[in-house]
Amino acid sequence: MNIQFLDAATPSAERLVARLVNQDAMPADLEPVLAEGAKQSRFTGKAGQVFEGFAERDGKVVRVVLAGIGAASAKDRRAAIEKAGAAIVAKYLTSGETALALDVTGAGLSAEETSGALLGAVLRSWRHDVYRTKLSDEAKPSLAAISVIGAPDGTAANWDVETAVADGVAFTRELVTEPANTIYPESFVARCEKRMAGTGIKIRVLDDKEMAELGMGSLLGVAQGSVRPARLLVMEWMGGAKGDKPVAFVGKGVTFDTGGISIKPAAGMEDMKWDMGGAGAVAGTMLALALRKARANVVGICGLVENMPDGNAQRPGDVVTSLSGQTIEVINTDAEGRLVLCDALTWVQREYSPARIVDLATLTGAIILSLAHEYAGLFSNNDELAAELTAAGDASGDRLWRMPMGPSYDKMIDSQIADMKNVGPRFGGSITAAQFLKRFIENDTPWAHLDIAGTVWTDKPGATWDKGATGYGVRLLDRFVRDTLEA
Repeated sequence: MNIQFLDAATPSAERLVARLVNQDAMPADLEPVLAEGAKQSRFTGKAGQVFEGFAERDGKVVRVVLAGIGAASAKDRRAAIEKAGAAIVAKYLTSGETALALDVTGAGLSAEETSGALLGAVLRSWRHDVYRTKLSDEAKPSLAAISVIGAPDGTAANWDVETAVADGVAFTRELVTEPANTIYPESFVARCEKRMAGTGIKIRVLDDKEMAELGMGSLLGVAQGSVRPARLLVMEWMGGAKGDKPVAFVGKGVTFDTGGISIKPAAGMEDMKWDMGGAGAVAGTMLALALRKARANVVGICGLVENMPDGNAQRPGDVVTSLSGQTIEVINTDAEGRLVLCDALTWVQREYSPARIVDLATLTGAIILSLAHEYAGLFSNNDELAAELTAAGDASGDRLWRMPMGPSYDKMIDSQIADMKNVGPRFGGSITAAQFLKRFIENDTPWAHLDIAGTVWTDKPGATWDKGATGYGVRLLDRFVRDTLEA
């Protein structure tokens, strides 16, 4: 989407004009016929309301859309503004209109809020039509440009930051949406190398042989049933003070999960192409941070494997030795994400001694039973980190809900023949998974685990996304970096 900022409307931009309307504050300069039409349609400017009408201006018929942004004092003001921008684009993306004039004159928006409307618009315009060969003209996106009229001072500079975040979200959505025959460990790495070239991100890749020499028996055990070799992708962005310890973001990257020998039911297995959503979020976040030149030291780690059930696959009951030296009895080969993450967590601690660690993973179906698709689960050994992540989630819209942890849950994963087993009893599955990961956090390093299984993919459109990949995690982590490392 091409965005430009104008002081006043131009003839080429006036065929479709959108206005953002505060609740119970209809623009005074609105034509009477539009004002009356909006009134008859019960449009009052409440958040989420949209009204369309037509007016004659300078001898031309102009299509005018009003989008409500709610009360100026509302707690969720920013979210409402983003939703309004998204709603406008959703309505006209395939309408045949090619350009939109977004007139924010008189709306009383700040530069940040105006950028929020544009962010919502750009995020909602994202589509993945790479594999579509028979789209009708009516189904093809036509809207390609937005001209912003009357933006407050500083909007363009603020948008430079937000567009970097939008690019990061788009990259995550791309990775998550691609099928598993396109995105697998090696191609995930190649896609990141290509997209991040020239950004200042330093990339390092460990192949399966290097990981075997290091002793990553847990991660490699998951990968051994696939012809696709595992990879550990490392992305460094060192934009902060020299010598400061980085924050580490660690993502589960199971590019396809059959469940292995503990194979999943056939129905719905195609969805398991997005079991690398945590790695996708980490990659998108690193891109966003680099594009906006974040003043922070951050390292992103993606443990990339494919979980398949061939004759070489690990079996239920096998015991593997992790990089940490701890042994794991593999009770269920479909509880593989934690086996990938534990070695990645150990490696990043040994290599970087990070100040804080946040891991993201589509780890358990149990978290969806607990939180549905509204929140991701947050587990942490540090109250301050948990509070900061929760605040970042509220601000960004990638919401988190903190879940309990404790010794009574931890003992549920004790094994009779090894240091631990990879699953506990039926109940509390997302909690015991987090307890498993906590066993690999050394020296009380502040750590948080985000179980994002219910938030990376959706079967229905949301505020700023269509069906499919949501890009969850990028905005959350970017906001966390802004508020804690750059404040």
